[in-house]
Amino acid sequence: MEGWDPSTKSTLTQIPLLTIKAGPRDGAAWTQRLKEEYKALIAYTSMNKSKDNDWFRISAANPEGTRWKGKCWYVHNLLKYEFDLQFDIPVTYPATAPELELPELDGKTEKMYRGGKICLTVHFKPLWAKNCPRFGIAHALCLGLAPWLAAEIPVLVDSGMIKHKDDVATSSES
Repeated sequence: MEGWDPSTKSTLTQIPLLTIKAGPRDGAAWTQRLKEEYKALIAYTSMNKSKDNDWFRISAANPEGTRWKGKCWYVHNLLKYEFDLQFDIPVTYPATAPELELPELDGKTEKMYRGGKICLTVHFKPLWAKNCPRFGIAHALCLGLAPWLAAEIPVLVDSGMIKHKDDVATSSES
């Protein structure tokens, strides 16, 4: 955690680390891992809410906990930009991090792969590999998606690649 800002360090140390090394093919162990994932997500969400920094909602989209969907948002210039968020848990999880997708931003930035998968290879993937299996979904959101949104959304807004929903509604009414 050397070189990290104090806020990121503080946030990260409050997200529980996971102990069970299990993926979707591991039966009962995967169920136990999912319980740990939910505990970490609840802790991270509660912490964000207590700091008035609530910025995402996700839940498992299937009973197996291998498909996740939700919303994430970023506030720029006092305007809230909201996006669909989805990802699948890889069969090699937790050795492989989930690929977080923001489908509606597909093709709008170079820091994204086909299908709206955000680019996390350079900075996040080595960190994930070093901390496997202790990192989970909450850590991917905290150290992957949050910094990506902070870096990319202001640029996309300022360049006109994305517009606030109120601006879109106003221009369609004219």
